[in-house]
Amino acid sequence: MKRTWHFVWGLFFLTPVLLLLLNSFAYNWRWGEVLPPGLSLRGWSVLMGEPQLIRAVLTSLAIGISVILLNFVIALPAARKLAFHTFKGKAWLETLLILPILIPSLAVVMGIHIAMIRVGLSDTILGVILIHLIPTVPYSIKIFRAGFERLGEGWENQVVTLGGNKLYAFYSVYLPQMTSSFRSAVFLIFVISLGQFALTSIIGGGNVLTLALLYFPYLKTVDTSVIASFSLLFAFLPILVIILFEVMFHLMNPYKNRSFRK
Repeated sequence: MKRTWHFVWGLFFLTPVLLLLLNSFAYNWRWGEVLPPGLSLRGWSVLMGEPQLIRAVLTSLAIGISVILLNFVIALPAARKLAFHTFKGKAWLETLLILPILIPSLAVVMGIHIAMIRVGLSDTILGVILIHLIPTVPYSIKIFRAGFERLGEGWENQVVTLGGNKLYAFYSVYLPQMTSSFRSAVFLIFVISLGQFALTSIIGGGNVLTLALLYFPYLKTVDTSVIASFSLLFAFLPILVIILFEVMFHLMNPYKNRSFRK
């Protein structure tokens, strides 16, 4: 029974991907037809023939990975503080941190754009990276805060009692046990950053070309094979980034070379 449920759920999640893959090779596949009348590489040839594709992919990866790392720097200490400490104004701070999710980003970015023009960050990749922090940091804080609250502050107190410090407590105790939180944050942050069209176009000014900006004009066409090819590329990049960070988490794990036997 358990295997049956696993098969059903696997089929439920894999079917859209398989249909998208088939659609990327389909030729003249109309609504109502069970199978495409023919197969063609035209969708992928149009995608690979785009002269700006490599630049857009590399820029998207650079921005997304930078946004992930900055989220770690900002969200981890903030999440730990909110999880382990009670202080005056904590409720107001929690509300303030959730506002970027509730308020439309365009309403915020227009004012920030003026400030970035004055400091010289407009039309730069650094400006795009910083603006992508607005819709991602609130989610990171909530994910890491849940991880810290699940483990509790007792682990850190024991490490400090035994002569360690808080940084070593995070490295030796919290980092290995919060791997699932890090995975969730990496995936969510990169997907949000990768899909930002309006924020990137306003702050980047057209000089910072990401995959979202390159992909958007193709949505106006009726060529579903090209759109499916772009969509699969969009889906592949988060998987690539997750694999990259999985390797990094494995290398950082203090217990990777230890075997525990009962």
